[in-house]
Amino acid sequence: MNENASDIQEEKVDASQSEASDVKTATDATKEDVSQVDTSQQENNDGCDPKKNNDSDARIEKLQQAVNDLQVQLDSMKNDVARAYADADNLKKRLNAEAANTLKYRAQGFASEILPVLDNLERALAQPVDEHTQAMHKGMEMIYNQLKNALSKEGVEEIDCLNKPFDPNHAQSLMSEKKEGVESNIVIEVLQKGYMLKDRLLRAALVKVSE
Repeated sequence: MNENASDIQEEKVDASQSEASDVKTATDATKEDVSQVDTSQQENNDGCDPKKNNDSDARIEKLQQAVNDLQVQLDSMKNDVARAYADADNLKKRLNAEAANTLKYRAQGFASEILPVLDNLERALAQPVDEHTQAMHKGMEMIYNQLKNALSKEGVEEIDCLNKPFDPNHAQSLMSEKKEGVESNIVIEVLQKGYMLKDRLLRAALVKVSE
C-alpha cells in the first residue's frame, strides 16, 4: 500500500514536469517568432513601408502577449512541480516513519495476548509445592521464564512501581488503604503487573495505594 502511494506521487511529479516542459517549449517557440518578426520589422523599416510596419507592430504585440501568457503558465507549472516534489518528499518521510513505527511495535498484539498467560502462570507458581507437584512446578517455571525472556527480547518489560509514588501514566489505582509509616499516594501492593513495550504503555499496573 505504501509503495502504491509513493508510485502515484511520483507519477504526479513526472506529469507536472512534463507539462512544464511543454509550456517552456511553447514559450521558447513564441519568443523565436517574436525575434523573427523583429527582424522582419527591421527590414521593413529599412524599406520605409508604413503599412508593413503597422502589421509588424500588431503581430509583435500579439506574440508578446502570447509570450507573457505562456510565461505565466510556465511559472505556475514550476510552482506545481515544486509542490509535487515537496508532497512526494513528505509522503516518503511519513511512509518511512510509519514503517519504522510498525517494526518497532510489531510485538504489541502478540504480547498483549501473552500477558494473561503470564498472569495465570504466576498464580500457579505461587501455590504451595510438595513432592507430588514439584516436577510440575519446575516445568511451569521453565515455561514462564522462557515466555518472559521472549517478551524481553521484543522490548517488553515489567513496570517497577511497588513502594514507589503512584504514577497515573503507568498504573491504575483500584483501592487505597491507610498504612502506618507510609506516606500517602505510595503503591503498597501490585494487584496485577503492568508492562511497557519499549517506550509505549502495553498494560497499566493495577495497584493499591496508601492514603
